[in-house]
Amino acid sequence: MRSRWMLGWAVLVLVGLPRLAQALSPAEALAVVEGTVGERVQAITQLAAQPDARAAELLRALQEERVRVHEGQVWIDEPDGRSVRADTGQPDTPPPQAEAPLLNNRLRAALALALAGLELQSPQPHRQRAAAATLREAMLDEPDAALAPLLQAALAPERSPPLDGRAAAWLQQALAAVQLAAGDAAQRQHAAELLGSSGQRRALALLQQQRAQETDPDVQRALQAAQQRLQRALMLAEVANTLFAGLSLGTILLLAALGLAITYGLMGVINMAHGELIMIGAYATYVVQQLFARWAPQWFDWYLVAALPVAFGVAALVGAAVERGVIRHLYGRPLETLLATWGLSLILMQAVRSLFGAQNVTVENPAWLSGALTLAGGVVLPWNRLAIIGFALAVLVAVALVLQRTRLGLFVRGVTQNRSMAACMGVPTGRIDAYAFAMGSGVAGLAGVALSQIGNVGPDLGQSYIIDSFMVVVVGGVGQLAGTVAAALGLGLLNKLLEGWAGAVLAKIAVLVLIVIFIQKRPQGLFALKGRQA
Repeated sequence: MRSRWMLGWAVLVLVGLPRLAQALSPAEALAVVEGTVGERVQAITQLAAQPDARAAELLRALQEERVRVHEGQVWIDEPDGRSVRADTGQPDTPPPQAEAPLLNNRLRAALALALAGLELQSPQPHRQRAAAATLREAMLDEPDAALAPLLQAALAPERSPPLDGRAAAWLQQALAAVQLAAGDAAQRQHAAELLGSSGQRRALALLQQQRAQETDPDVQRALQAAQQRLQRALMLAEVANTLFAGLSLGTILLLAALGLAITYGLMGVINMAHGELIMIGAYATYVVQQLFARWAPQWFDWYLVAALPVAFGVAALVGAAVERGVIRHLYGRPLETLLATWGLSLILMQAVRSLFGAQNVTVENPAWLSGALTLAGGVVLPWNRLAIIGFALAVLVAVALVLQRTRLGLFVRGVTQNRSMAACMGVPTGRIDAYAFAMGSGVAGLAGVALSQIGNVGPDLGQSYIIDSFMVVVVGGVGQLAGTVAAALGLGLLNKLLEGWAGAVLAKIAVLVLIVIFIQKRPQGLFALKGRQA
């Protein structure tokens, strides 16, 4: 508690009082990394009050474990591989005996609060918000009345630079957590109202705790109303998160099943190697990532854009080879096609194990797909999931346009509806089969690009989606893209809703049972073929 009070005093100086510039001395740098935990916390609080750039850099480097010390000298390892002296910033190479200082939870908490106070001085709104969020979480976890002056000074209207509106709201909630147990009844009532509209689950425990010991009837009613309002907000946020998770799963199933909707839905080919085509797309993404990391690191964040045509092309070529080499000899023989493509799936998995190893490989998210969009009430929307939803819609539109607006799509639909008549009209049916199968395989490769951003990439990746893909196509209606979309989104939402009620395993079983019952009642699927197409 004493160390937190000292840190509050230091950051109060940082955000609310005039200061004189002060350079970081070697002794101050050494005090942060050597000594007892209490002494180091005290040194951190003192550095937090200094407007010196070297002091701020030392605290950040210590939090990121980029500091080394030896015989009274302190060095910082820069991200570019260089090392500099902590006090001067001059390039200097530490001796091999230099070691990283030890950090424990108390020191990490002190560093987090110190850096949050430093960030409040930034003119950039996003950095102010991050600092305010850190202080709010700290106060909701462990309210400390000694830090109330810090928060009040940070919220002062005359402060410079001006405080971002959202950061100010979060700091007000942090101050409310402190004032909830204050001696003034009016302050407690106002704090309850602020926490009731915060949308933070941690605030619910504070409200419940204060309500159990509150004696003022007006404050008691305010606490009860705030608790009920917060519970409703958290319930709505949970529903929104569940719906988003279902939508995200539905778009993933749509991507995985879209290629199968062409090869199975339009061509009638039971392709058990479809999952391995998805896997090939994911491994193509991994290879492109490695090439960018080695040959174009400055463009690394855009490797995913380059991976899209590569994954589509590689998967399409593999699919065309499979169709020309095996499947074209088995049209009209579904059992033989199933067995042959199942054998091909085993061959493809073993080929990947031989090339890349049996262990999973790491595919990193680009910087622009990292993090999440946080909405009011605790609704969290990861950027990679949002990007996959948009990507799935774009792929769906592209496939629909190809099938409905191009000469290739016209030929594919003609061969699907009446192969003999199409051949009599001069349509090269064999070539169209190869093109259609290659397009479906390429779409599977694009699904692999998307799946590489949300999970592990390994030889068994495709096995996780092949059954779900077939279920989506069958439930939606064979040969119907609209049915594939409806079935994918419906199954994704249903699966996530049941997960919250029965758990992941029972939800999967329940969905399978419901699909079996549905097919028994409506074997043609959601959208049945009509007229001559049937």
